[in-house]
Amino acid sequence: MIQPMHTSFIQNVHLFSGLKHDQLQSVVDHAHLQKLDKDQIIFSQGDTVDSFYMVYSGLVKLYRLSSDGQEKVIEIVTPGQTFAEALMFLDHANFPVSASALNEAEVLVFSSSQFLKMLSISSETCMVLLGSMSQRIRGLVQEIDNLSVQNGRHRLSSYLLQQAGESNHIKLPVPKSVLASRLSIQPETFSRIVKQLRNASAIKIDGSEIEIMDREQLEDYAL
Repeated sequence: MIQPMHTSFIQNVHLFSGLKHDQLQSVVDHAHLQKLDKDQIIFSQGDTVDSFYMVYSGLVKLYRLSSDGQEKVIEIVTPGQTFAEALMFLDHANFPVSASALNEAEVLVFSSSQFLKMLSISSETCMVLLGSMSQRIRGLVQEIDNLSVQNGRHRLSSYLLQQAGESNHIKLPVPKSVLASRLSIQPETFSRIVKQLRNASAIKIDGSEIEIMDREQLEDYAL
């Protein structure tokens, strides 16, 4: 059941911020909150699409399995981010990835058909949705460029700088194995890069806690 605090959270998310009160209420009336245990599957690759999702708390992993069972993490979704919304525009769509909770989490589940019905009478909301999806596509294009051109040390250095922002302290939000998969780095290569950065005194690491010791050097690696 969607509570007022959930509605307040939803209306502050970019995808829903352009909705009028009655439109937002229509979406909320056809939505529900799903609580997830760690590693609980939300949907599997190939399942029929009838909903899209927003993370309310915790973290969600989107991933694909190769023919030999290897897992490739496509995206780590954080609170306030939506996923699978673009699939509502496809007839008889199936999920191209699987989704599961990385830790205890809550997701808001929205009816694709109800949201499409609401979009049909709101050109303003259509534009907001198109803008959101265009921004995500630009991000994916940039990521493809990084994966095809840049090496693992560049990708990890860029990630650490992005996570740190103005600070020099980072707490990794996910296990190192998941982060390695997300950055398309083999686990053994990931460990080797971390050791190189530590030996070069660029970072100091203690479990999931990382401190940037030489930001200029890390920025050079990220170029």
